[in-house]
Amino acid sequence: MNDEQLLRYSRHIMLPEIDYEGQQQLTESRVLIVGLGGLGSPVALYLAAAGVGELVLADFDQVDLSNLQRQISHDTDSLGMDKVISAAKRIQAINPDVRTRLITERLSSTNLDAILDDVDLVCDCSDNFELRFALNAACMRSGKPLVSGAAIRMEGQVTVFDPRRAESPCYRCLYREEGHEALRCSDAGVLSPLVGMIGSLQAAEAIKVLVGFGEPLVGRLALFDLKRTEFRTIRFRRDSACPICHMRPD
Repeated sequence: MNDEQLLRYSRHIMLPEIDYEGQQQLTESRVLIVGLGGLGSPVALYLAAAGVGELVLADFDQVDLSNLQRQISHDTDSLGMDKVISAAKRIQAINPDVRTRLITERLSSTNLDAILDDVDLVCDCSDNFELRFALNAACMRSGKPLVSGAAIRMEGQVTVFDPRRAESPCYRCLYREEGHEALRCSDAGVLSPLVGMIGSLQAAEAIKVLVGFGEPLVGRLALFDLKRTEFRTIRFRRDSACPICHMRPD
């Protein structure tokens, strides 16, 4: 790192859990962020500010006026623009050292494996179950950690799946693929600060996994009730009969 970067990241470097080596690890890391909406916006901005070397931004949608109530990587001038382009502009304004790679095609089981080959970690900020299950399976196959977040109305949740750890469950261990219908903000509403809080927690978990400190939310689901301002964490185990867990590398 040069002198300017040492100053930019000095508050991280002062932390014994990160230090110079941890910050260097962040600058060499590549993270895929799926969805640049309410959750993906704070994830992208905080990981950029933290100095993650490359952010791969995946979203096929464009900025709509109704997004601006909560999707803080976009603004009025971004209306009609691809969300990945709008987010990339904000990222470059925050930290020009961060490289961005933009994906506007729909992600599916047919293209995820190739995309995951070039990243170290995935942040799932999507809003539909089909993509969530596809991401989970691809991360299990590739052995890449997955930080999953969700928020609706006034409730949110975050967890981490890490196939490198033998005891780690996967998304399929927590949720069955049958009987889920994606409840979106356009259907149920969401309080704008909630997605910022959940997205920030996702970014923090991603940094912990990339640097290797603390206890990430592996095998634990953090639930937040904003209406009551209550956090609770529940533990869940790997399902021995899960067909997806068996995909993970030895």
